[in-house]
Amino acid sequence: MDTVDTNNITNITLPYHTPALLPEVIEALSIKPDGIYADATFGGGGHSRAIVERLSPEGHLYGFDQDLDAAANVVADDRFTFVRSNFRYMPNFMRFHGVDSLDGILADLGVSFHHFDDASRGFTFRDDAAPLDMRMNRRADATAADLLNNSSEEELASIFRLGSDLKNVGRIVKAICTARASRPIATSADLRSAIGSLLNPKNEKKDLAQIYQALRIAVNHEIEALEEFLEHCLTLLRPGGRLAVITYHSLEDRLVKNFMKTGNLEGKVEQDFFGNFKSPWKVITRQPITPSDEEIERNPRSRSAKLRVAEKL
Repeated sequence: MDTVDTNNITNITLPYHTPALLPEVIEALSIKPDGIYADATFGGGGHSRAIVERLSPEGHLYGFDQDLDAAANVVADDRFTFVRSNFRYMPNFMRFHGVDSLDGILADLGVSFHHFDDASRGFTFRDDAAPLDMRMNRRADATAADLLNNSSEEELASIFRLGSDLKNVGRIVKAICTARASRPIATSADLRSAIGSLLNPKNEKKDLAQIYQALRIAVNHEIEALEEFLEHCLTLLRPGGRLAVITYHSLEDRLVKNFMKTGNLEGKVEQDFFGNFKSPWKVITRQPITPSDEEIERNPRSRSAKLRVAEKL
């Protein structure tokens, strides 16, 4: 397991992140004081702190995050262990820590405020000089710039169609390929220069957010990681254990919804010999829980959050 060298942690301006739907998450997990839990997306630690506060000395929480910056937020408590890893590898680390099963798992799939606010990480289009990086794990090889400059037209089109709701993907891809033929696309300004003429001024920010979202998803292999994570949850949770997942775009939400309904990623409904619906889950939230108007006013970045909860049968 990775050890954390605090001397190499980037200085962080607080707040690192404001957790979405915090009271709703705590209620959804139905926390047992002596239970064992995992926060699969530790980030700023807001959800984790609230969970730890509800644990007895016998309870424990494991917080996962692949970004070393998150280690600066570690909860200084004997009931908490930080694991620097992508949540797709959770079973390996649970075995390492001698944990056979969990009472609850939380995943907040959103990007931390820190990633948007630190222009050097490349998640924002609001700074023209920002490098097109977007790696959650800065040990990973490929950046967003690498994808933009080295992917084929077909690969780029697949990236944008999978990770966004853009209508003019073909034209955007051709514009990128034309621009990179002259010089590499390295910064936010370079990308905007390449595609700026295709953006409707009325929807420019929305379209750019979609483009950046698609690139971020591809750079970090987010969908593949989410699929692996969901399947691991079914193995890791003990009967009666709760899975709570906060999503922020339709692709994630559809995967989570299908998995919680049917127990498989395709959403394929299975029936027993008598025609009864079969699923390893009891869905707790028939409709996703969304932020209140008060929360959105307090934390506008939470507006697209959807919380779904299921209990393992």
